[in-house]
Amino acid sequence: MIRAMTLRSQLVLLQSVIMLVVIVGAGIAAVIIQERQIRDAYVDRMVGVAYSVAQLPTVLEAFDDPEPSVTIQPIAELIRQSSDVTYVVVTDIDGIRFSHPNPERIGEPASTEPTAALTGEMVITTETGTLGESWRVKVPVFDASGTIVGQVSVGILESELRDDLVGSIWSLSGFLAVAAIIGVLLATWAASVVRRRLHGVEPDEIKAMLETRDATLHGIREGIVVVGDDGRIVLCNDAAARLLDVDVDHAVGEAIEDVLDADLAGLLADDGQQLVLAGERVLVAHADPVVVHDRTVGTVVILVDRTETDEALRALAGAQSAAEGLRAQRHEFANTLHTIGGLIELGESDAALAMVRRVGDGGAISGVEESGILDLELAALVLAKRARARELGVRLSVHAAGLTAPFAVDGADLVTVVGNLVDNALEATGPQGRVRVTLVDDASEGRIVVEDDGPGVPADERASIFELGHSSKGEGRARGYGLTLVRRVVRRLGGHVDVADSELGGARMTVTLPIVARADAEVVR
Repeated sequence: MIRAMTLRSQLVLLQSVIMLVVIVGAGIAAVIIQERQIRDAYVDRMVGVAYSVAQLPTVLEAFDDPEPSVTIQPIAELIRQSSDVTYVVVTDIDGIRFSHPNPERIGEPASTEPTAALTGEMVITTETGTLGESWRVKVPVFDASGTIVGQVSVGILESELRDDLVGSIWSLSGFLAVAAIIGVLLATWAASVVRRRLHGVEPDEIKAMLETRDATLHGIREGIVVVGDDGRIVLCNDAAARLLDVDVDHAVGEAIEDVLDADLAGLLADDGQQLVLAGERVLVAHADPVVVHDRTVGTVVILVDRTETDEALRALAGAQSAAEGLRAQRHEFANTLHTIGGLIELGESDAALAMVRRVGDGGAISGVEESGILDLELAALVLAKRARARELGVRLSVHAAGLTAPFAVDGADLVTVVGNLVDNALEATGPQGRVRVTLVDDASEGRIVVEDDGPGVPADERASIFELGHSSKGEGRARGYGLTLVRRVVRRLGGHVDVADSELGGARMTVTLPIVARADAEVVR
């Protein structure tokens, strides 16, 4: 099997081909320019020679001699040899030669038309004569009265022009060859530098590494966001795009503050791990600097979704609270039955009947049906919170008389809002404290009011309690995102949340949500 060409060989070959194309192109252009320059130089020389001969007094006087060639031939040959042209031919107006490199041709008609003598103008052309194809200049000869009496033709063979050009090409080829050798050496050096920069990795290996990296990044469940030192996102995998609710192609190249949640953007300033919110998702974000060759080039943020885990933990806590409530109620009923049995044995039937009537409400976890809450998820939440309040020694009361199905809200959103508000109220108050939950609706809006008799919220802190990380419960575990999550959910649903003082002495949280028509509400349910 033929081994694929190495990256170094590919670079050298590619650069050499490009360089040779440029050199050959430049050489062809140089040859064309050189050929024009040679012709222009000969034209200037031939024009000068022709006019100098045509204006020589001796030549002009010889035209009146019986044998003009006797005077003109030696002069023409002397000028031809000194000016390095092929021929200098002087003819009369009819084209009869008075001079020629071959003396035997003197007196014969010229092999070409005496164009200059006929037109009275200089002519530059290529024609074939007795000496062969030549590049020639013809100028008219005027006597003292200005009458055309003949012409002077000066030329050089095309073969001599080609010989001059070939000589120039050989000189140019030598320089181009040296340039090509130097170029190949430089291309080899450049290829070596590039290969060292790539740590000797070949193209196929680079492709495999990129494919493996992409498959790994986009296949793992954790979100990964890499931010360059200029604050722009250079990598975002599918999981991160899903958690942050952004498009992968749109995110890459954007400034981090334009794509990520502001709280996540602030995380980059503090390397480490913390709990943050992205929209309404609870995420564990871990940020670490990216160091290359002892230089920090960016930050990598790993995001883990804790939303489902938190929901499962809340559901488990609710189930445990309900189980504890049932266990407590079982002991309570057992004690009640023992008491009633003792009263009957003592013959105190009236006292036993009064006790039955007094405890007939069923204990701590009964009364959900009578509370007016028809949403099953919300009713289950209230059931668990009552058991939790009983465990903490807090009196929790729920008032929702006449509440049928007022809120245009998904059950999970309603549980999130009520659950977080009640949890905050239970932690704000102490043993023997009071928490009151009121759910009311009218023709235009529904309200969820949670009150407690705790210390309340100072007026100057009522706006900041909804900011992520704000908590009055101290350090030690992830806190400060419950109310932030409540506000984000409520805003998404088109409502708002307010903080005020409660009649109980503590804080009053009021959530206002839109109402759907009763018919629509039944359909939603």
